[in-house]
Amino acid sequence: MKVKEAINKAKEKLLNNRVEDAWLESELLLRHALKIDRVRLYQEFNRSLTAKEEAVFWRMVDRRSMGEPSPYITGSREFYGQKLYVNPSVLIPRPESELLVDRALHIAREHPIARVAEIGTGSGAIAIALALNIPGVTVYATDISLPALEVARLNCRTHGVTNRVFLLAGDMLDPLPATVDLIVANLPYVPDSELARLGLADFEPMEALNGGLDGLEKLRKLCGEVGSRLAPGGFLLLEVGEGQAIKVTKLLRQCFPVARLDVTSDLAEIDRVVELSLTSGGAVA
Repeated sequence: MKVKEAINKAKEKLLNNRVEDAWLESELLLRHALKIDRVRLYQEFNRSLTAKEEAVFWRMVDRRSMGEPSPYITGSREFYGQKLYVNPSVLIPRPESELLVDRALHIAREHPIARVAEIGTGSGAIAIALALNIPGVTVYATDISLPALEVARLNCRTHGVTNRVFLLAGDMLDPLPATVDLIVANLPYVPDSELARLGLADFEPMEALNGGLDGLEKLRKLCGEVGSRLAPGGFLLLEVGEGQAIKVTKLLRQCFPVARLDVTSDLAEIDRVVELSLTSGGAVA
């Protein structure tokens, strides 16, 4: 079987199993099976696959057909221009979470940011992006999952930031050794009822998705803890789900009556990041 034929047949199988972007998914899996980049794949469109290459490829296509996400099959995901190792211990980094990094970098350009805390780091994607893009910053990255922290540790080593990203086991802000200038969090925000309907927890870790009855359980807890760990003049960035921004801003307003609150929409025009700033004199309630 030639390369082009393999992609076409895989595309048909994925389409029959209701996998979106079937051509791109087929191409991605074949590139991984052959260990080549996209340019070389197209250069070799008419070459024949070996029996071993075919076997590896079709095993991956079968897994994708059963709904397993491609990043778990290939063991990698790109986030903010960096390739990261992922496995089922961690949530697969989403493109919309790059907005958290964008907003953090904007803050760091305008204000002195020496210490950052990322809460619920998972694969370490956000913490690593911040360490690579904010000169001299120290990042404390916390997670309650020890397997997730092992994934983050591997990614930190790969990207050479182990001297600036400190991985801490524990719940929310409990492990932080000091106050910080910026807290960034992409906590679970999917309501219980949505998990089953969307089938989100079939492969990804439940604890990284489940936001409780209304999706705000973890966010509510964090909002109540921020005051003791955020330095004067500090910032908080929270990723939220569709339709949650208004509720989250109300939660924050109760704790920080005079702080500045802003909301930033993602490319789909969904209010995605809630930002709290104490630089204008806002005081902790």
